[in-house]
Amino acid sequence: MNLTENENIRTARYRDVDAETAGQRLDNFLLSRLKGVPRSHVYRLIRSGQVRVNSGRVAPRYRLRAGDRVRIPPVRQRSGSKPRPDASVLDRLAGRIVHEDSRVLVIDKPAGLAVHGGSGVDLGCIEELRSLRPGLRTLELVHRLDRATSGCLLVAKRRSSLRALHQLLREGRVEKRYLALVRGNWQFGSIEVDEPLRSDRRSGETRTRVAAEGKPAQSQFRPIEQFGNVAAFMEVRIGTGRTHQIRAHAAHLEHPIAGDERYGDERFNKRMNDLGLDRMFLHAHAVAFRWPDSDEEFSVSVPLPLELGRVLESLEHKRGKRKLRSTARR
Repeated sequence: MNLTENENIRTARYRDVDAETAGQRLDNFLLSRLKGVPRSHVYRLIRSGQVRVNSGRVAPRYRLRAGDRVRIPPVRQRSGSKPRPDASVLDRLAGRIVHEDSRVLVIDKPAGLAVHGGSGVDLGCIEELRSLRPGLRTLELVHRLDRATSGCLLVAKRRSSLRALHQLLREGRVEKRYLALVRGNWQFGSIEVDEPLRSDRRSGETRTRVAAEGKPAQSQFRPIEQFGNVAAFMEVRIGTGRTHQIRAHAAHLEHPIAGDERYGDERFNKRMNDLGLDRMFLHAHAVAFRWPDSDEEFSVSVPLPLELGRVLESLEHKRGKRKLRSTARR
């Protein structure tokens, strides 16, 4: 029931929720079906009571159950056609699919590509994927990556897979490993940072900081290589997925990530830019978990992008490196 150009829904529609759709939030259910309708208008429809579930009013966050009947009121499409990615963009994206099976696919997301549209971005990775695979009924982000971060992005092809993975994420049973370059001479060895984080949005920009009233957040930092007193190459594992978690925890330790314009060090970023770094040095290297229904292990990884590898080579050439073998074994 996707809207096409110049097409409107003139009468109320009713949709019955099946087992595959069960568990989805009402707002996401509507947004996936009312293509071209502004998000703000969808929320107004829900809050005004024009959207009903089993003839009753519910909140946008209500999770649908199998057998629910959803009333979708008459709506008008947003004026103008929605931008579509061209064929060359879709070809490049297809080439970045590093794993696909009947339940999920994994994209090696490039830095600079938002995971979804909004906030001045017409098209994100998920919208491009849906254009690439128009025949798939479900294609939903399992988690998110910052626009400036590259690497493993997990996408569910079934509602049942999405529910299972969200449950694993809530329980901390998805291992996510990142590679990062941070400022300075790392002296902590391998440590776990267990500091709550709070995110606030001001003037259209989200900033995250360590705060007692924040949400629990755990990040494990392990040094791999040290480049003099200039920078350290790290592996970071996260047990939670808070907004800007690694970036905020690294800045809290006074070892901000190279190229991070929001939480980083301007002087350090300039030095790294002189070595060829023109993006943030944070890469989602690997993701692993066990499917709860079968205990089957799932694991996928993508290598460090070439442009980041060249920065490490430049650091090694200029400063030399010290492999931290004792901490690497821990």
